[in-house]
Amino acid sequence: MARVTSSVARNKRKKKILKSARGQFGARSKLFRTAKNAVERGWSDAYRDRRRKKRDFRALWIARINAATREHEMSYSRFIHGLKTAGVEVNRKVLADLAVREPEAFAELARIAKEHGA
Repeated sequence: MARVTSSVARNKRKKKILKSARGQFGARSKLFRTAKNAVERGWSDAYRDRRRKKRDFRALWIARINAATREHEMSYSRFIHGLKTAGVEVNRKVLADLAVREPEAFAELARIAKEHGA
C-alpha cells in the first residue's frame, strides 16, 4: 500500500494563510507561523468588530439626537417617550440624519414629542 502524505493539503492550507496575510508588514506576510498568528487575530477582530459596529453607530445616533433635542429644551429620553406616545415610528438612524440635515423637520418632531410627552 502506498504511503499517504499530507503535502497537498498542507500546501493548500499554507497558501490560503499566506494569501490572506498579504498587506501585513515584514515577517507577518512572509513566514507561515507569524502570518498565521496575524491572520487569525485579524479574523477574530473582524468578527468581533462587525458586531461592535452596530453598537457604535447606535451610540453615535443617540448622541446626535440628544444634542439636537437639547436645542429644543428637551432630554433625549423625554423626546423618545413623546414620539412613542404620539405613535411616530421613526428609527434612531433616521432621527439622527434629520437632526443633522433637516433641522426644520426635526424641530417639528420635537414639537410633536413635547405635546405628547409628560
